[in-house]
Amino acid sequence: MLQDLLAGLLAAVAYGVIGVAMMALGYVLVDLATPGKLRDLIWVHRNPNAALLLVSGLLGVGIILTTAIAASANDLIAGLIGTLAYGILGLVLMSLSFLLVTPGKLGDELASPNIHPATWVSATAHVVIAVIIAAAIW
Repeated sequence: MLQDLLAGLLAAVAYGVIGVAMMALGYVLVDLATPGKLRDLIWVHRNPNAALLLVSGLLGVGIILTTAIAASANDLIAGLIGTLAYGILGLVLMSLSFLLVTPGKLGDELASPNIHPATWVSATAHVVIAVIIAAAIW
């Protein structure tokens, strides 16, 4: 019983490290898409566009990683590799959707203090991509 608990804790730590790394990578990708520093846009200027795009990316990553973990069938190494691979795929596809779905320069609109409808479109695309990947995993 103690051995199972320790194995479970080890798995949770390993999956947690991958989750934090994927969220950090998602943050960096959104930061690259926005003019200025994302941290300042959200926490200093309280920009709703930048916050919505970041939230949708983090939510998307969470959906993908949770599904990959649940589908790992108790094989820790294969589960970790799959979780990492699906997480990266999700981030790549979400980034591509941001570039393809958005006419013009949404990055400029993200810096606007007023909510822009295109931000909702991009945010929704992130979540839809995540759900599609999750369905493909399962």
